[in-house]
Amino acid sequence: MKIAFVGKGGSGKTTLSSLFIRHLAANEAHVVAVDADINQHLGAALGLDEDEAAALPAMGAQLPLIKEYLRGSNPRIASVETMIKTTPPGEGSRLLRVNEDNPIYDACARTVGLDDGDIRLMATGPFTESDLGVACYHSKVGAVELCLNHLVDGPEEYVVVDMTAGSDSFASGMFTRFDMTFLVAEPTRKGVSVYRQYKEYARDFGVALKVVGNKVQGEDDLEFLRAEVGDDLLVTVGHSDWVRSMEKGRPARFELLEADNRMALQALQNAAEDSYEQRDWERYTRQMVHFHLKNAESWGNEKTGADLAAQVDPAFVLDEHCARTGAAQPV
Repeated sequence: MKIAFVGKGGSGKTTLSSLFIRHLAANEAHVVAVDADINQHLGAALGLDEDEAAALPAMGAQLPLIKEYLRGSNPRIASVETMIKTTPPGEGSRLLRVNEDNPIYDACARTVGLDDGDIRLMATGPFTESDLGVACYHSKVGAVELCLNHLVDGPEEYVVVDMTAGSDSFASGMFTRFDMTFLVAEPTRKGVSVYRQYKEYARDFGVALKVVGNKVQGEDDLEFLRAEVGDDLLVTVGHSDWVRSMEKGRPARFELLEADNRMALQALQNAAEDSYEQRDWERYTRQMVHFHLKNAESWGNEKTGADLAAQVDPAFVLDEHCARTGAAQPV
């Protein structure tokens, strides 16, 4: 299942996403973690030192390889140059799975050893001065979007994306790619303003959205969040000595995380699993096509010099059959 953690800068979403990833590893789930945030701090939150985090390969730099692999033998895609971040899969496309080896993972993923098991970590790459005026950071996230569009996943398989709650994810439709979106919000007006924006965009697309209240210090904070977000408030998280030790670079074993916070993480997993059981593969595919056609018309056709609507395979639907057999892949 695909999980997104979003929130404003400083909300603690990267810390919470890293705790959730550790929790999943402790529960023996297969996990691919993706750092798609501008600040690129997920590696450090998972225990990498500065040099290890800096050495993570950038997905954005591997975009040609990603496109070539995913294109497969799809006859509707004339060349990798005509693939944009919203290009959907079709007959002949290669699909990704969480628990497999493939050239994309070889080039872009690194194994991170946690207390209770290993996970794969991928990162878009940092936003640098050279990007300004040339290629917006969000173009780097296009590599993540292509992978999500070509991913077939099952129960006990998790792709966890730490991402920016920005306008680009709404324009491209990336926000519809997830079984559950956890919006991390502090009990402040700024904290809940991001929730309102996300809720408004998600309203027409059936996006599963739950709020995780972070840095909640007392009943007044709790009542504020309840009043502002209502039933979308799933759990709250307060001060954690374990997290403070982690931020100092001296974390205890994960099993020593406070019981209340372990329960909160289990509530997140339960909510994600409940949402996955309701996944509508046909709607998922329709939304993918909707945003591809929208982006093709607004900028993609002009940029590539091709009619990108022709990339849509009207008979293709991502579903459990693809997940079991890899039906879209060439033999």
